[in-house]
Amino acid sequence: MAELAAPAVRDWDFPRGTASIELMTRFAAGRGLPASRLLAGTTLTPELLADPAVQVDARQELAVVRALAQLDGSDAAALELGRRYRVTTFGIFGFACISSPTLRDAMLFALRYFDLSFAFCIPHVVLTADRLTLELDDSRVPADVARFLLLRDLAAIFAVLRDLLPEIALDELTFRHETATPEDYRAAFGLLPRFGADACRAALDPALLGRPLPQANDQTVALCAAQCEALVTRRRQRSGISQQVRERLVRLGGVDAGMDEIARQLTLSTRTLRRRLTEAGTSYRALVDEVRQALAEELLDTGVLSVEDVAYRLGYAEASSFIHAFKRWTGMTPAAFARRFRSARRGPPGR
Repeated sequence: MAELAAPAVRDWDFPRGTASIELMTRFAAGRGLPASRLLAGTTLTPELLADPAVQVDARQELAVVRALAQLDGSDAAALELGRRYRVTTFGIFGFACISSPTLRDAMLFALRYFDLSFAFCIPHVVLTADRLTLELDDSRVPADVARFLLLRDLAAIFAVLRDLLPEIALDELTFRHETATPEDYRAAFGLLPRFGADACRAALDPALLGRPLPQANDQTVALCAAQCEALVTRRRQRSGISQQVRERLVRLGGVDAGMDEIARQLTLSTRTLRRRLTEAGTSYRALVDEVRQALAEELLDTGVLSVEDVAYRLGYAEASSFIHAFKRWTGMTPAAFARRFRSARRGPPGR
């Protein structure tokens, strides 16, 4: 037994586009629920949702999910909502998946760039000689919407799998919870699940992994992969717990208050903060350096403060330590950086 590939993220707290929220507002409108009801707990507007370039924090989408679940949190609604997510909902990420050579390639791509999805439950794909198993982990999803999101996410995954390979079918499906409306599940997944199990699992024939996808195109998938890589790199630099730590360090002017203090402000234990940053692919020290570099460049760019003044404002006891750190970040000394930007502001001679 081995995991096909580890998902790129292990938590739902990653930034996302607005397509999922826009889909949910349309779903609600079809049930007579105005978009304003769903967006009331967010900073979003219908105009912002129409802009494909807008990026939102996961908590904004969570607020919309919570509002929708409060209006109709039934299993039937969650499953029907999930079936509305198609491969085209995911933009360039979905286009890359559908253009992949085989189902295995599409799954590996989806796991590698999973933070370009809209899911809250994290998938783990396990392969054995006779079974391919998808297990969804909802352990970190807020309890009040965990069941709703588990059903939405799994129904969405299955809908996308059917877009990739129309003949795909589940061999077995299990859920931890009990339910009184099994036919809703049959409509979504094509079979009756087993309830009261130890996990949410969907089993498929592993031979499906080698099936060629009908819309496979090597050139298209290469182009899409390059765009996904650029997009996910930008998003990961500003995501989730990392951004929360950055914001607090910026408020402190780049002064390192210590990981214990930042954890306290986030109402986390230091151990939990360290673990979550590791899972996000960074560390507290890396974020301190990132914030200090950004602030240092801004302060030096003004031309008002000396190198010693900037070092002091950023919490360095000695200017030499700051100079050493700045050279490690940028490859030049603070003084050289300041001279370069003052020269750029003046423009070329004779102007």
